[in-house]
Amino acid sequence: MTSRSEQSHQRVVIVGAGLAGVQTAVQLREQGWAGGVTLMGAETHRPYDRPPLSKAVLSGKAAGSAFDIDYAALGITLQLGTRAESLDPQARVVRTADAEVRYDRLVLATGAAAATLPGTGTGTGTGTGTGTGTGRSGPPGVHVLRTLDDAERLRPVLSGQVPLVVVGAGWIGAELTTAAREAGCPVTVVEAADRPLAGALPAAVAGHMRGWYEECGAVLRTGTAVAEVRAGEVALTDGTVLPAGAVVVGIGARPATGWLAGSGVELAPDGSVRADEQLRTSVPDVYAVGDCASFPSARYGRRLLVHHWDNALQGPRAVAAGLVGGDAGQAVPVGGAVSAVYDPVPYFWSEQFGRFVQFAGYAAEGDELVWRGDPGGASWAVCWLRDGRLGALLAVGRPRDTAQGRKLIESGAPLDRTLAADPAVPLKKAAGQAVLRPRPDLV
Repeated sequence: MTSRSEQSHQRVVIVGAGLAGVQTAVQLREQGWAGGVTLMGAETHRPYDRPPLSKAVLSGKAAGSAFDIDYAALGITLQLGTRAESLDPQARVVRTADAEVRYDRLVLATGAAAATLPGTGTGTGTGTGTGTGTGRSGPPGVHVLRTLDDAERLRPVLSGQVPLVVVGAGWIGAELTTAAREAGCPVTVVEAADRPLAGALPAAVAGHMRGWYEECGAVLRTGTAVAEVRAGEVALTDGTVLPAGAVVVGIGARPATGWLAGSGVELAPDGSVRADEQLRTSVPDVYAVGDCASFPSARYGRRLLVHHWDNALQGPRAVAAGLVGGDAGQAVPVGGAVSAVYDPVPYFWSEQFGRFVQFAGYAAEGDELVWRGDPGGASWAVCWLRDGRLGALLAVGRPRDTAQGRKLIESGAPLDRTLAADPAVPLKKAAGQAVLRPRPDLV
């Protein structure tokens, strides 16, 4: 364990000034780190929150979403407009285009870069930088939505009410479609899979969301992909040519870890930093957190890469605890509880088509589906059960189900299927007193 006196002479450098990086810096101070803290970010903007980009910022209801944090008062040094290009763990330096930033402890919080269409060159990067760059190349009229600059470029497009082609019917595609329809744009959504949210939800669940597009006046074309983007139009692989005043690509994101090549930091096959159960990397004194890092989950028996806001909020608590003293084997505080490892219940939400959608947990193939309510209605939920225990939950317009479901997943309590299927019964009642008896393997 590093003593407070020793810490006072050390510096933690955090690469990446998104939510995960900012929260790591704040948590270090809240948990008593006595040394220096430097927060590096590739963008020149003050660090900001991303969820409002597809909502208030894109609609013009807000000019930005900067975090309300007094960095100077916390003793946090900001280095903005500074892109990390390589890492030398032996020399303990992060190299930028014109400098070497020395560290004693390092936190990788570089996030992810928007995935792009082959041949378009759009996006905030290809995983070679910090995932927060402002550079952009490719055909005019082709956009992504990952950064504040992306939102500012896209906002006048929506206000111009031009015909829009949205590529991808995932979570971000649905939010983009919602914003574009609210702005008055004609919208066609192109999805290569046979349904929306194909990468996130099984057909039995995602199929009920197809009608949401039609309800809002958008056209959803599934089972076809973009063959070519041309001036004023998009050609699809099925031969269809769509008019397009602009194209927005929402096909996911990739961990921004390319800059770590040759550093010795081990990456997982998906390109994420391969962190351990306390978010430590394969290199001593280097941690990873947020969208760029995957971690082992004992709860789900697999490694998880979670590209959601809640993970970027919770992970920094574990990282700070390790840096301040938890790496000697002490318990790590996560989400208000005390745990020896970082093993959260993944959680995210989405506002789309006039609906508030929440998801908690991890759904695996072969899990039993239990429906709560009519999926054709405005309020319903579906539970994924594994060995009679709740593993995941999707709730549409049922925030109480989500709050109770997250606790049930954490506790590993068995559920009564009949009670769980009754939307009039609070979900916690389906567990009865069993919620007080956690699974032995999760203790």
